[in-house]
Amino acid sequence: MNAKAAIAAAALAVLASPAAAACPEAPEVARLAAAILERRAAPLPPPGMSLADAVCARDRLVAALAQPWGDRIGWKVGLTNPAAQARFGVPHPVAGAIFHGTIRARSGAEIPAGFGIIPVVESDLLVRVRDEGVNEAGDDPVALLRHLDAVIPFLELPDLVHGAGTPWSGPLLVSINVGARLGVVGEEIPVQATAEFAARLAAMEVALTDDGREVARAPGRALLGHPLAALAWLVEDLRAQGRRLRAGEYVSLGGFSPALPVQAGHDYTATYTGLVAAPVAVTVRIR
Repeated sequence: MNAKAAIAAAALAVLASPAAAACPEAPEVARLAAAILERRAAPLPPPGMSLADAVCARDRLVAALAQPWGDRIGWKVGLTNPAAQARFGVPHPVAGAIFHGTIRARSGAEIPAGFGIIPVVESDLLVRVRDEGVNEAGDDPVALLRHLDAVIPFLELPDLVHGAGTPWSGPLLVSINVGARLGVVGEEIPVQATAEFAARLAAMEVALTDDGREVARAPGRALLGHPLAALAWLVEDLRAQGRRLRAGEYVSLGGFSPALPVQAGHDYTATYTGLVAAPVAVTVRIR
């Protein structure tokens, strides 16, 4: 076993005690972690995995990946629109962990094209939690904004792990930690806890370009009717697992664009128009 696989196996062994839900065995998840770290074809779990099984598998996978990729620093929300939910057969969003390495790169960074097994790019948006009052704020956007300190343009660079022909389902997506891998962040925008700022979040337009050619565009409300609805959903999902958002954690609210395969030598830019006075953008070059 190589060093990366040994790290994964050691981390998973710590978490091998029985869980409340049926869960893939630690060696099984260790093989998946090793494949992800080595960017080679990953094994599929047995068919019929439940969502509870998948959450358990996700948590074991996160424990392994946190060693090479940095500690968990927040969460990502996936399947935030009806089309994505229909594709995966789940009538609600799903959540995965994000790591220190997920938000380390800044706008303009160069990222290798082979950063994952199935590397993709999508326009996204981060928020940062100011205090734990967010866990009791409910679903009102202004109430949620009172407990955030920054909104951050974000190009997510996920790894879908499994290739063409995969029998995708919600549990399978959760079991690979919703594909969390890398990302590129733009300049922080201070939060204004006002109805006007909340309205701008919903009305803004987010455009994704590939070498200057627009490939996707969506309004803020494409995420569950309002970007902060994804945050409210995550709070409740974590509560059901006995967890809470903590001060300083980041939340990736979901993709405004479909996940697109990356191409070496291309520049990808997400531009946010209508959120602040002038458009703001975040760019990554895939080399």
